Amino acid sequence: MSAPARTLPGYDLWLEDFKPGDAFETEGITVTDSMIIDFSLQWDPQSSHMNVHAKRTEMLGGLMASGFLTLCITFRSFLGSGILDASNLASPGFDKLRWLKPVRPGDTLRVVSRVISATPSRSKPDRGALLMSHETYNQAGEMVLSCECAHFLRRRPGTFPAA
Repeated sequence: MSAPARTLPGYDLWLEDFKPGDAFETEGITVTDSMIIDFSLQWDPQSSHMNVHAKRTEMLGGLMASGFLTLCITFRSFLGSGILDASNLASPGFDKLRWLKPVRPGDTLRVVSRVISATPSRSKPDRGALLMSHETYNQAGEMVLSCECAHFLRRRPGTFPAA
């Protein structure tokens, strides 16, 4: 894993604050048995995610988190950083989602997010699109998830031409 190109300073960043190559890393979140089982019972009821004694779970090396839980932890970590608090509007979704390694109880996950592009809207000058890659790593530095996500952000008031 390469180190982030540049850590973004502070909170409350607007579209114009993001430049391609900018990156930041979140603090870690440790995954517990109960997180895995509780999430899976409600949202992804597969035996390998909720039954430590199932044959399939044993065949796969033990209890593992649902990929959807890993994705939720990724975005909880990223959005919880507060970096988009002032400017976040919405997201049309994400692309290139890959679950690369199983996440197990006791794994501590951290996210490295990198700016791919920041593009002002042509039709709505008060906003634009931020395209980012998000990579989630475990405590051993192994990438467990990767994806790209577009984030619709506000532009800093007073920095764009009036419509």
